Amino acid sequence: MRILITNDDGINAPGLVALHEIATDLAGPDGEVWTVAPAFEQSGVGHCISYTHPMMVSKMGERRYAAEGSPADCVLAGLHHVLQDARPDLILSGVNRGNNSAENALYSGTLGGAMEGALQRIPSVALSQYLGPDNFQADDPFEAARVHAPDLIRKLLSVWPEDSAGYRLFYNINFPPVSAANVQGMKIAPQGFREHSRFTCEPHLSPSGRQFLWIRGGDQHRPTAPGSDAAVNLEGYISVTPMRADLTDHALLATLKDLE
Repeated sequence: MRILITNDDGINAPGLVALHEIATDLAGPDGEVWTVAPAFEQSGVGHCISYTHPMMVSKMGERRYAAEGSPADCVLAGLHHVLQDARPDLILSGVNRGNNSAENALYSGTLGGAMEGALQRIPSVALSQYLGPDNFQADDPFEAARVHAPDLIRKLLSVWPEDSAGYRLFYNINFPPVSAANVQGMKIAPQGFREHSRFTCEPHLSPSGRQFLWIRGGDQHRPTAPGSDAAVNLEGYISVTPMRADLTDHALLATLKDLE
């Protein structure tokens, strides 16, 4: 198996080291793992692409490249430049340092990388590690992802739909904020929403007296709808959320037909 990996925390992020180990396990002794990751931090960029300016891609080592762009850019560079003659069988994005459950999924560059893979018709998975008091200061905060991801991804690949049904499908996996031994299991869960935990802006003054705004995230440990991704994560479960690169509210389409 040939696997392309990327992330949004950057080429030197420890979560990418964990992802490389996961991918190496999945690829097997005869497989290949290729890395194309952002040269700089790209958290929160979502599915953006560098449409209006070029990006530089630098070779950092054997099968290892850094691109001056977003995770989606990295996937495009991987598919159409680095691996243009050797299409990968799987794209993995992560392991993000912090959860991408609930509304975080909408901002996530980690998910943006997986979404681009889905649009390119390649099975793609985003992986994120929820952080909390039990693992934030751990020697290996990515342990739960590192230990449980390979078998879980194998299960998902075994039931992946055929090309026509699987078009634009990707998976969002969030590992709970506990050690690998304390993971309670896995649950298929919808995307949740944390009430009263929205992103905000905070003004700060520079030494010269100019005012700047910093984006501030909300509390990541607030309750959300029972059974949703963030809720099961806080109960110690891995959440698996099937997603599509399709923002249509299909349930509302029939109702709105009356307006035509």
